[in-house]
Amino acid sequence: MDKQLDLAVLGECLIELSSKESLDTTQSFQKSYGGDSIVSAIIASRLGTKTGLISGFGEDGFKDYLVSELLKENIDLTAVKTVSEQNGLYIASRNSDKNEFYYYKRKSAATRLEEDDVKEELISSLKCLYSTGVTQSLSVSARNAVKKAFSIAHENPVITAYDPNYTSCFMYSEETREFLEDILPFTKIIFMSLKNDAKHIFETDTPENLAKFLNDNGVEIVVIKSHVDGGYYTFYNGEKRFCEFFNDVEIVDITASGDTFNGAFLHAYISGNTPFEATKFASIAAGLHANKVGAVEAIPTKNDIMRYV
Repeated sequence: MDKQLDLAVLGECLIELSSKESLDTTQSFQKSYGGDSIVSAIIASRLGTKTGLISGFGEDGFKDYLVSELLKENIDLTAVKTVSEQNGLYIASRNSDKNEFYYYKRKSAATRLEEDDVKEELISSLKCLYSTGVTQSLSVSARNAVKKAFSIAHENPVITAYDPNYTSCFMYSEETREFLEDILPFTKIIFMSLKNDAKHIFETDTPENLAKFLNDNGVEIVVIKSHVDGGYYTFYNGEKRFCEFFNDVEIVDITASGDTFNGAFLHAYISGNTPFEATKFASIAAGLHANKVGAVEAIPTKNDIMRYV
C-alpha cells in the first residue's frame, strides 16, 4: 500500500444483484457492488482523499470485476489479499412498495481477514483509519484484525474512526456492544445512529447521555444521527451543535447514505475542517446520495457536492 495514503478502510466489498421489482416477480437483476465500508471509501476517494482498502477478494468470477471497478475509483488495493473463498453477495429489491435486502456472506472472502493482514508500517503511515461493526461481525479473525489495527493507530498519530452500524439481519445487539468495547479505548471519532445503534446497543434515545458516555471513555468527536430530530448532533470539546439533514433535493432512498456521510466527514476533517464544519459538508453528501438509488451508483461526485457548499 502506498505510504502516502490518507485513509485506510477495513471492510468487505460485496457483489450487489438488484432489481426495481419485487423479488417474487422479477426475472432479472442488475450487477453492481457495495458494502458499508466500501461506500465510505469511495466517497472519500472521489473527494480527493487518497484511500486504500484492507480486505479480501475471492477467487471467483466476480473478482476481476471488483478489482476493475475499485481501481476506477482510485482505491488502493495493495492490502487486499486474494483467497479461495467466494466473494460475499447481497440481493436487493428497491421498488415503490418496500426495499428488501438479503445477504449471503457466510465463509465469504472478507471473513478471512486476520491480524497478519494488518501491518504496522501500513497503519502508522496513515492520517486516518476507519472501520465498522459490520467488519468485526464477519469472523473472529476479522474482529481481531480490526482491534489490532486500531491499537497500532492509537499508538501513532493516526486518527481512528468507527461506526457500530448495527444491522439486525446479521448482527446481534450484545455482540455489537462487545465490538464497540474492543476498540473504544483506541477510537477518536464515533458515528452513531440514535435509532439503530443507540437503541439496540445502549438502550437509550438521549444524544447527550450517549455522547457523555463516549466522551468519558476517551472518544473526542461524537456524531449522532437522529431521524426523530431530522439531523446530526456533533459533540466536540464540550460543545454540542445540531445540523439539519440536507433537504434541498428529493429524498428517494436513504440506503447507504449514512456510509456516504461518514466518508465525506472523514475527508473534510482530515483536510483541516472542524468537526462541525465536517458535519455540515457531510450532510450535503448524504442528502445527495439519498436523492438517487443504489449503494455505489448514488454516491455523489465532488462537483455535485460543491454546488451546495
